[in-house]
Amino acid sequence: MSTAEQQPENPSSSTPGTPDALLGPADIRELAAALGVRPTKQKGQNFVIDANTVRRIVRTAEVRPDDVVVEVGPGLGSLTLALLEAADRVVAVEIDDILAAALPATIEARIPAKKDRFALVHSDAMLVTELPGPPPTALVANLPYNVAVPVLLTMLDRFPTIERTLVMVQAEVADRLAAEPGNKVYGVPSVKANWYAHVKRAGAIGRKVFWPAPNVDSGLVSLVRRTEPIKTTATKAEVFAVVDAAFAQRRKTLRAALAGWAGSAAGAESALVAAGVSPQARGESLTVEEFAAIAEHKPAAQRPAL
Repeated sequence: MSTAEQQPENPSSSTPGTPDALLGPADIRELAAALGVRPTKQKGQNFVIDANTVRRIVRTAEVRPDDVVVEVGPGLGSLTLALLEAADRVVAVEIDDILAAALPATIEARIPAKKDRFALVHSDAMLVTELPGPPPTALVANLPYNVAVPVLLTMLDRFPTIERTLVMVQAEVADRLAAEPGNKVYGVPSVKANWYAHVKRAGAIGRKVFWPAPNVDSGLVSLVRRTEPIKTTATKAEVFAVVDAAFAQRRKTLRAALAGWAGSAAGAESALVAAGVSPQARGESLTVEEFAAIAEHKPAAQRPAL
């Protein structure tokens, strides 16, 4: 993170150079009041009220003029407007009825030249299987804390054309996603994210740029899709089954933790040895490639019938 990015954001509705299209604190509150919207913890709603922050997110995401960006949870449109300024097209997925109904009008009012480059999908992101227009090339989103990981993994899985992703999530979640083997917070999200992409922390976001201000800090996570998939004969489902089993009992050795998956502790040991992994190792020390190798050597009796 650059020195400039380390500086705390200063929420302002009229900072020098802020384009009129972007929303400031007063704009956000006025729009929310007009819609009768009150952010709720149940939906994980924390609206970004600082134009500098959304510009920083777009810059960090390296959004290009030819990008088709999908945004999950656009809310009142703060980030959406900044994305539209930088990208070719933006597709926003919003579950909230009121917010989904209001967003097109906000786009037309604030950035009319790009209204035809915007599409709205009124749905739960976990249920979306196709998007309108050209295939997305980037995913940029301020993800609700309570569903961040499943939404991220689902989008990466269903839309393989997404090359670059930048998500803003709870700092703790960001740490887990970007953790490397051996780190105490390395776990299921870390491994599964690495199945799809190269993952790294891309900055920190203060609490004051949100309305309402959350009780936790936020972080940016960058994911660049692998140009070549993990080399393995195992399927994604088979690999993820090993990952889930290994971390369900993360304090146990893999020989013990994978006993259920393999049918017995002896079967787990056999698979581990065949994969070149110590039966005494623990899941937190393994790379995604090593989990894939273990999946390849699951005892035949435990493999699903074809």
